Amino acid sequence: MMPAALSSTSSLPLVAVLNGPNMNMLGLRQPQLYGSATLDDVEALCAETAEQLGLAIDFRQTNGEGELVSWVQECRGRAAGIVINPAGYTTTSIALMDALLATDLPVIEVHVTNIHRREEFRHRSYVSKAAVGVICGLGINGYALALTAMADLLEARDE
Repeated sequence: MMPAALSSTSSLPLVAVLNGPNMNMLGLRQPQLYGSATLDDVEALCAETAEQLGLAIDFRQTNGEGELVSWVQECRGRAAGIVINPAGYTTTSIALMDALLATDLPVIEVHVTNIHRREEFRHRSYVSKAAVGVICGLGINGYALALTAMADLLEARDE
């Protein structure tokens, strides 16, 4: 269930894990590209990884660009960082890029597939302009790597 506002009930640093359009079809859509893991599997992996790293997460998915932009805006002042799989909005959403830039938070972009080995139009990411780093092509394990990198970034910031 998606909370109305991004929040953390713990004292742990909160990382928003946001997913864009069609990620709810993970495991069903083009399994030869995306594998058989579902979005529920991704959420479980993220929850387990976050617990090991001492992070709280707010895991969400939407097919709506405006809703995704609103969630990003909610992160400012509430979250410590953002891990985002912008999916289909990677190559199209300047609004999402602008929202990410406006948060003044570390952002890590994740893609299940290697977008650089796919169609030419997938090679350009507006979201990358706001990202500290990009992880692509490592399947759903990219999310665990992104959370690990985020934990390292947050620890370095606090030193």
